Amino acid sequence: MITVLPEPRSLLRAFRLLSVLVLAVACDSSSPIATPDPDVPGPLDPPVGPPPPTFPEIPASGEPVFSEGGIQVVPIARGLDHPWGLAFLPSGELLVSERAGRLRIFVDGELKAAPVSGLPEPWVNGQGGLLDVATHPEFWTDSLLYVTQSSQTGDHGVTVEVVRARWTGSSLTGAEVIWTGVPGTPSSEQRHFGSRLAFDLDGYLYVSMGDRHVRSEAQDPKNHQGTVSRIHDDGRIPDDNPFLDRAGVEPSIYAYGMRNPQGLAVHPGTGRLLESEHGPRYGDEVNLIDAGDNLGWAAFSYGVEADGSPIGAQSEPPGMKTPLVYWDDTTIAPSGIDVYTGDRFPDWDGDLFVAALGAKGVIRVDLDGGLDVLGIEKLLGPWDKRIRHVRNGPDGFLYILTDEENGGIYRLEPITD
Repeated sequence: MITVLPEPRSLLRAFRLLSVLVLAVACDSSSPIATPDPDVPGPLDPPVGPPPPTFPEIPASGEPVFSEGGIQVVPIARGLDHPWGLAFLPSGELLVSERAGRLRIFVDGELKAAPVSGLPEPWVNGQGGLLDVATHPEFWTDSLLYVTQSSQTGDHGVTVEVVRARWTGSSLTGAEVIWTGVPGTPSSEQRHFGSRLAFDLDGYLYVSMGDRHVRSEAQDPKNHQGTVSRIHDDGRIPDDNPFLDRAGVEPSIYAYGMRNPQGLAVHPGTGRLLESEHGPRYGDEVNLIDAGDNLGWAAFSYGVEADGSPIGAQSEPPGMKTPLVYWDDTTIAPSGIDVYTGDRFPDWDGDLFVAALGAKGVIRVDLDGGLDVLGIEKLLGPWDKRIRHVRNGPDGFLYILTDEENGGIYRLEPITD
């Protein structure tokens, strides 16, 4: 059964310019100030220069491969090894991460065979490798690019890190690790890394990390397992983070109690943070996250153990966040998410889209223009493809990544006469 729970509509975010000015004068006094390095990107500056350019047309690589209900799926690029993240560059190129550790570029209608150079090598095993990729909100002026990837931490096993670098037009330079997830119990597990990136309307960067398949750690905010962190774009800790003054708690943590959060998106109308995560057997969730939230894993779950027995408490404990939507009798295995704001599908404006690995399709969560759920619809089911990510394209279309050895970038288009 799919369960949706109403959420009161939030007020609109404060005027963005005021927020940027506040950020410009705010300072984390606990962080040392290093001598500037011209090859290393600096912190977020107020927006300068012209607005983002009009995004060029992205050519298709063939005829539609699937259609249903007025929608067709058009191939853009194929031959990707388990693609994970997708970023749109203002000049029309696409950057796509392959979990196997390569960042690939699609340019002038062609997926280049050679990977983009300039990133440190990730730890590649199981579900670990090169994960998400995202551009800075002011990319058209600063050329900053971010990735998450799994990495070894010596005696503490394997964790997740955020790498920032500057795009030169064909490669990356000045790569530096700006955030490393602090592990709890040392784990060499090859599962549950998360991990997604999302910038909010004020320029803060959110990064998710899974529980590393050590469920007890998700309720312990002394480490980053099973959390979403909030940082400045250069890795500094914001001075209003919810656990900043709590002894023993990692100060970058924004919310905790998550199992394997593979989707993050910011709702453009309210500025609220949305997250998707895998349940155990059933219990997949889409959550609205606010500062300091405990999402409950594994003290409570709408999913069950493999033998059908409950996990944790028999009912949701007080003080834990109730999901916006959850699935308690089926597994969709949600991964990437995004809110649609384009003009190609007017009826979808403001709706949340969820990439589904287990359900093999895309889930549309019909929102009323805010954050009240009106209904759920599954798209592309008969196509029978595991969908890793869904992105709201700057050209008004929806883009998806298929999770397979010969994976691809595809575009959802309306069928027109």
